[in-house]
Amino acid sequence: MTNNSNIRDQMLAKTASLRSTAERTPDASRRASRTETAPGMAGALAAAQLRVQELESTGTTSQVSVTEVVPNPWQPRRVFNEAKLAELAESIREVGLLQPIVVRRVESAYQIVAGERRWRAHKLVGIEHIRAVVIECSDQDMAVMALVENISRDDLSDYEVSLSIRQTEKEFPSRKRLAEALGLSRSGLYRFISFDNLPDFIKKELDLKPGLIGGHTADDVVSVLKKHGEAGLKAARELWPQVVEGELSQGRFASAIVSHATKPKSGIEAGGRSIDKFFAGKAQAGNITKDVSNFTVKIKTNMLTDEQEKEIRDVIGKLFSTQPRGH
Repeated sequence: MTNNSNIRDQMLAKTASLRSTAERTPDASRRASRTETAPGMAGALAAAQLRVQELESTGTTSQVSVTEVVPNPWQPRRVFNEAKLAELAESIREVGLLQPIVVRRVESAYQIVAGERRWRAHKLVGIEHIRAVVIECSDQDMAVMALVENISRDDLSDYEVSLSIRQTEKEFPSRKRLAEALGLSRSGLYRFISFDNLPDFIKKELDLKPGLIGGHTADDVVSVLKKHGEAGLKAARELWPQVVEGELSQGRFASAIVSHATKPKSGIEAGGRSIDKFFAGKAQAGNITKDVSNFTVKIKTNMLTDEQEKEIRDVIGKLFSTQPRGH
């Protein structure tokens, strides 16, 4: 059997003229936010597909229980398109499964090598058994094939790829070898890995909405936070909700953190106080003083009528009263 390394070398040569993942993405805005991969990704994808075909040819086809099948532990995808999954499920209900899934036997379960969407569609329509090709497959094969097959698709986020890369990393002796297997430049690989260095409050939101930021933004934010320390982290925490709500574009997130972290502090933030005077006509009626501990309003007695004083007292009473006022 031809080993995986030789297959990859052959396919890299045959696919050198293919466009990169980013170039194949039709959505210009998404293309701008995604981490652009090296042209070698096309070769890595072709190698993985050829490897699946090679392994399939040595496997056996049988009907296995859907409940005995489990996802590929290296599967990067965290969010599946429910509408497309429903379409696939309806197609399987009407005409059956056209292409079997590929699995390997691990203890009492079958781990999916390829075809998780088909398996999920079977579960969706309540079909109890699924046609599967059972093969022998190493952990490294499983990791690389799951990752490069998914990384080439437009709807897979950089964050999802990053999680899978970190999980896949242990199957390789070095990051250099990992980058080569995935068809990525080393800088491209490190942009994916940069997600791991983001603050937890950002990663927590990415777990729910993995497409919020791309690899370039993650890399930029990590660099900014490293440079600006606590001030940068505080700014990121304040600005992040705007990114989540779409009020601040991911491309401006890092620069906004810098601006926020380096802006001059007001007198109050620096430990001082602010004083605002107010007037009745040309005469000063009083002032409002604010520092880190107190907010003080001073009004000259001769500037107030009895009615105005009562109104002020009523307003203050309503602001701080915890019980309805008696009459």
